[in-house]
Amino acid sequence: MIQITPSISIDENELEEHFIRAPGPGGQKVNKTESAVQLRFNARRSAALSNAVFLRLKSLAGRRMTGDGIIVITANRFRAQERNRADALERLIALIQDAAIPPKYRRSTKPSKGAKLRRLDNKRRQSNTKKGRGKVSRDD
Repeated sequence: MIQITPSISIDENELEEHFIRAPGPGGQKVNKTESAVQLRFNARRSAALSNAVFLRLKSLAGRRMTGDGIIVITANRFRAQERNRADALERLIALIQDAAIPPKYRRSTKPSKGAKLRRLDNKRRQSNTKKGRGKVSRDD
């Protein structure tokens, strides 16, 4: 079990790893080793995630989530396969942790009477200033 938050933990069987060839430096055996990791997690079918967490995760994941609700994370930052595996898992955990935090509820408020009066007074002053910028006539 992978502990993500105190209430969310994912079974390791829900994660699927594929090893692919990584771009970038690697020396002579770069075309023979598969050091990059492609981590797949089916968020839609996961029992650990509630529907609200899944919907937030869908918006946070963006194009990393397929239409079927599978999150695909590709890690190829390091040359070692183990470090790439750990990096992909850390990125998935961070993504789910961000989705687990519910957004703050916005309470609608009304401006106070003093704030309304200040706004109208400011508008009146600004209006008088602009009225004074009219064309100058010969009579003045």
